[in-house]
Amino acid sequence: MAGTDKTKTTPLGDAPVVVLVNPQLGENIGTAIRAMANFGLSELRIVNPRDGWPNEKAVSAASGADWIIEHARIFDRLEDALTGLNYVYATTARPRGMVKEVLAPDQAGSDMRLRIGRGEKAGILFGRERWGLSNDEISLADVIITAPVDPAFASLNIAQAVLLVGYEWYKGLARTLGQQTPELPALEGPGLKMADTRPATKEELFGFFSHLESELDNAGFFKTEEKKPGMVRNIRNLFTRTGLTEQEVRSLRGMIASLTRAHLRKSKVRES
Repeated sequence: MAGTDKTKTTPLGDAPVVVLVNPQLGENIGTAIRAMANFGLSELRIVNPRDGWPNEKAVSAASGADWIIEHARIFDRLEDALTGLNYVYATTARPRGMVKEVLAPDQAGSDMRLRIGRGEKAGILFGRERWGLSNDEISLADVIITAPVDPAFASLNIAQAVLLVGYEWYKGLARTLGQQTPELPALEGPGLKMADTRPATKEELFGFFSHLESELDNAGFFKTEEKKPGMVRNIRNLFTRTGLTEQEVRSLRGMIASLTRAHLRKSKVRES
């Protein structure tokens, strides 16, 4: 799903801080930054990046999320990177054998919105590409986030982890789906979209039924009067289930009228 409108600003206030612990590749930092930008996460703290900072590969992989890169802060120690935070979430796929509450990503997203809404400052820890966070690092967090993944292949890269948690944080705040374009506004939510039309009224639907049934009657579709009521009910149920729009009702009536005219023309040709 592509689409970026750089004229738009994020309509959010405070958001969780993303803390990347000892990331190894600039490309991975960049893709994580891109994932942050997708979901309204703008504050990045990096602990001891292996290849140093700034990193050209990170800039390239971030795909234009320059505001996050420009304001990223670098730390030598994780303890220093957690300065000013009230509550910290640590992401991991492995059991740790410690007394620590574990949340699924959707639960963590709800908890973040609740805490930030009451003025707390939250942070999310993401570990190294190869082996994640150490137990000592996780001990500095208040809670663990673990996603329900296939046990046969549970590893997520940094960008995937940021994307997953960022989505769960943002989805409860998002006002629309997708991106607005010059031609159309962003989608207001899931469900059937009716561009330039509306659901058909019952009057329009009943008029269509009358039109269709009349022409079917004239064409001899109803073989016997005894079976006609049941056949009519089946036809009406068929079209009622589809949830027709006003445009669709007009199109269907136009099709019936065209078929009727064509049939009449052929009949006149045969008679002549």
